[in-house]
Amino acid sequence: MRQTVLIVPGYRGSGPGHWQSWLEGELPEARRVGGIDWDTPLLARWAGEVRREIDASAGAVWIVAHSFGCLASVVAAVDRPQKVAGLLLVAPADPERFELLGVREDPQRSAGVGRFLPQSGLPCPSFMVVSRSDPWLSQDVAHEWAERWGSRLIDAGDAGHINVESGHGPWPLAPSLLQQLRDSAGDLPLGMIAPDQRAPLRGRSGALARLRHQTRRFLSLRRTTMPSTP
Repeated sequence: MRQTVLIVPGYRGSGPGHWQSWLEGELPEARRVGGIDWDTPLLARWAGEVRREIDASAGAVWIVAHSFGCLASVVAAVDRPQKVAGLLLVAPADPERFELLGVREDPQRSAGVGRFLPQSGLPCPSFMVVSRSDPWLSQDVAHEWAERWGSRLIDAGDAGHINVESGHGPWPLAPSLLQQLRDSAGDLPLGMIAPDQRAPLRGRSGALARLRHQTRRFLSLRRTTMPSTP
């Protein structure tokens, strides 16, 4: 059965020296999500592009996400349980570091995006790889989200944000973890996981639809509270 490995970079993208770019070149079934402005971390827009790529991908989809891309990926995955076979979430960014319209600069002015993420178990196997020295996510917060999502937590040691800056170009652990994730799925009928009970979520019932609604509402409130130009 044909399968797809979908690469989802994080905030500011994954350049040619990044381990995600290396992994993409190693796997013939890999493709990178497109249509995203990597310098503008809008959760609803990113999740929408990830979901679009899931729909366009052949067969079952294995998502390999990094940083803010992890947040977008879990939103998209819960809307496509019949397509997403597993999630490899590497160095997720703390949801409280972002608001609906981007990086959260003023905690007093807006809430983080954590409340818009799945609050219970994800619909597929997931691994969360975390670093003890990650400036974007503390160990306590990582454990909290891993427990909430039912993710297997993997300690990468003092690995920074697991990116180029922390020395993670070619990263042999990445394909190894992806294979372990695939193995953990066992005999699931990948790409057609109980279609009568796990159909795509559409309309107002979907996670992305709710996120988009809240983003539009937040944007409207932000506009009405902005000081007028004299």
